[in-house]
Amino acid sequence: MLYYFFDWLDKLNVPGAAVFQYISFRAALAVILSLFISMIIGKSIINLLRKKQVGESIRDLGLQGQMEKKGTPTMGGIIIIASILVPVLLLTNLNNIYIILMIFTTIWLGLLGFSDDYIKVFKKNKEGLSGKRKLIGQIFLGLVVGVVMFFHPEVTVKEHVAIPATVTNTDDLLKIGKSDNTTTTLPLAEEKHSTKTTIPFVKNNEFDYAWLTQWMGDTDGKWSFLFYIPIIIFIIAAVSNGANLTDGLDGLAAGTSATIAVGIAILAYVSGNAIFADYLNIMYIPHIGELAIFISALVGACIGFYWWNCYPAQVFMGDTGSLTLGGIIAVSCIIIRKEFLIPILCGVFLIQTLSVIIQVLYFRYTKRRYGEGKRVFLMSPLHHHYQKKGFHEAKIVQRFIVVSILLVVLTVVTLKLR
Repeated sequence: MLYYFFDWLDKLNVPGAAVFQYISFRAALAVILSLFISMIIGKSIINLLRKKQVGESIRDLGLQGQMEKKGTPTMGGIIIIASILVPVLLLTNLNNIYIILMIFTTIWLGLLGFSDDYIKVFKKNKEGLSGKRKLIGQIFLGLVVGVVMFFHPEVTVKEHVAIPATVTNTDDLLKIGKSDNTTTTLPLAEEKHSTKTTIPFVKNNEFDYAWLTQWMGDTDGKWSFLFYIPIIIFIIAAVSNGANLTDGLDGLAAGTSATIAVGIAILAYVSGNAIFADYLNIMYIPHIGELAIFISALVGACIGFYWWNCYPAQVFMGDTGSLTLGGIIAVSCIIIRKEFLIPILCGVFLIQTLSVIIQVLYFRYTKRRYGEGKRVFLMSPLHHHYQKKGFHEAKIVQRFIVVSILLVVLTVVTLKLR
């Protein structure tokens, strides 16, 4: 909304109004505003949750300090969602298809997670929303995202970008809603709809989903959505559930999500910048710069929430937050066509998920084979394994965050390391 107001002021030639057209400025403003909301207004929300006795019910799993958390306010994901949506509504171009898709993702998964938390807290059902219903909600989101990304006419790329040597001001290429000589005379490739994405560590690192249907005689890939949409559904469900599994220690999901969001913001920024896209030899995605503002708001929201959620936590995000964070991360990676980087970028989520899968499969196998189930880990997800080994909760969280930072750095490095 402020975006449109300052755009109107700029058309009136009001001094200083043009600065609002720069994505770099609005992204910085989004971080500050979301951080302010999550830290300042977040305190009021925590007090309200405590007053309404919206407390976490804890099952005794024999973990050190676990039962001390009983009664800690939950549904804190509301803080994260509000801290994202308010800056986005104020600072972004709401006519952008990517922003619309991200807002829908945030609200949809927020409602899905809220339903789960509501059942646990107010209906006194510790199981919450059934796994089947959660999966149906994630599948629906994946279907919407897949259909929009595949069929919407505004979802385009420019694969080859030629930048004149005289252009040096990158911010000029990031102006939104402006029509000047700098942004209209660049010899950019023609915008076109594409089903290509990025493969890490490979030169000319593009994979086209259209190749999956060539064996059917589909040379132009018009039927590739039959493979593309199920893959999108799987990615969204996997990452969303991975974030949900990671939310088991104070500050773990918020801290790792913040680092991941920084990596996504960098990837979105360079993908939407013609100069950087040309230098890195990656796809230039028109209008994707607005996503950098959305993800910047996510960074501020996660850091601000971490302030209240770090050990000892004053609030838990609940499924309201964890499902939403995972979904936002998955959908944003799909939008910037870096979904194959998710195993690296979200390595912590992946390890947590694999630890649960390995634990369950090995237990079932040994029980069927030997009559007694055995375990690979002392407890899953993996962070509980280290708790059982005697590591302090705060130390586990900090080390997982350090690992996440290293994985984010490696992800960004893949832009040139191929």
